[in-house]
Amino acid sequence: MMPSTLTLCLLLAGLCSLVPSHLAEEAQASEDTGNYYSSSRKIAPYMTGFSIDLYKVLVSKSNTTNIFFSPVSIYTAFTLLSLGAKSATHDQILTGLGFNLTEISEEHISEGFQELLRTVNLPGSDLQLTISNGLFIDKNLNLVAKFLEESKRLYASDTFSTNFEDKEAAKKQINDYVEKQTQGKIVDLIKEVDPSTVFALVNCIYFKGKWEKPFEAELTEERPFHVDAKTTVPVQTMNRLGMFNVLYDENLSCWVVQMIYMGNVSAIFILPDTGKLEQVENALDKVLLYKWTNSLSRRAINLYFPKVSMSGNYDLKVLSELGITDVFGNNADLSGITEETKLKLSQAVHKAVLNIDEKGTEASGATAVEAIPMSIPPVIEFNRPFLLFIFERKTWGTLFAGKVMNPNGN
Repeated sequence: MMPSTLTLCLLLAGLCSLVPSHLAEEAQASEDTGNYYSSSRKIAPYMTGFSIDLYKVLVSKSNTTNIFFSPVSIYTAFTLLSLGAKSATHDQILTGLGFNLTEISEEHISEGFQELLRTVNLPGSDLQLTISNGLFIDKNLNLVAKFLEESKRLYASDTFSTNFEDKEAAKKQINDYVEKQTQGKIVDLIKEVDPSTVFALVNCIYFKGKWEKPFEAELTEERPFHVDAKTTVPVQTMNRLGMFNVLYDENLSCWVVQMIYMGNVSAIFILPDTGKLEQVENALDKVLLYKWTNSLSRRAINLYFPKVSMSGNYDLKVLSELGITDVFGNNADLSGITEETKLKLSQAVHKAVLNIDEKGTEASGATAVEAIPMSIPPVIEFNRPFLLFIFERKTWGTLFAGKVMNPNGN
């Protein structure tokens, strides 16, 4: 007989390998795509709001370290989990993720994720972007048929029978899945499996983006990066003179630079003036972020951007600060997953990796030449802490978010 309370393990892995180069022309946000992306665009503002809320929680834990996480990975896993949650546990998950069920129905939430996953996992696109969900179920545990059906239909989940009595074998099975889904870039996501675990939900996101043109490697040089007023580190810094979508926010004293990937992904990099980082972080919300993206103008700049290598590792019990509490304790109601025994979420870990360099685009026989205005362009040098948000542009789902305090890692 199984113990009265068993545990569910929620594991999330995200790899973002950014290969910066020339900024491509931004597609119009209002491009005519009919109603195909209507539901996914309805959930996008909630995801952006959640991204900023979680960012601020993580900053409150430490304002001196790098922050990097995948909102869409966390969002996907917990909305999938909500399919099997009931009563207060269910309501806390959706409310903690920022959803207001008087404004958006659960049906639209599910449809939105269905569209989002279908969009990012399209084969043959100009970038590598995949999101996958794996359900690892104890071989002795029977799940509710409706939960299995909906997780497969809405989230394209893979299902695996797992022997959780053999903890080492279970750990290897889960880690092997993560390693495969992240193209071998994230290994050994979990170090151990909780002894009472009978069900693991794993979400992985893999993104490797290419720009239309790479930075010229011969222009990369070592330059100082000012971590804080007392600390400076040498960083390999790329350089490009070209046309970019940018703005300078006079009120908050920060530059906003947009970079576009081949395919349908764009990134917003926010560079506060020296001493203005906290001011920008305090003001940051989804309205401001959308205001920035809608106010960008194309102009020539001389951009210096550091090569970055860092990762973020998080215990997602931090979500209790956003109101998601019951699922982690004995009050958890996950009876929509299994009615055989009482489940709670004992482990919820998330790891995301960020790599930025000038490589990744095959050389071609043609050379594109940009017309640069005769006036001297401003120099924008990312040589101090900056923020970043990366979006899928058809659905406007937030793929990654974070802050670079030290490009070389913590």
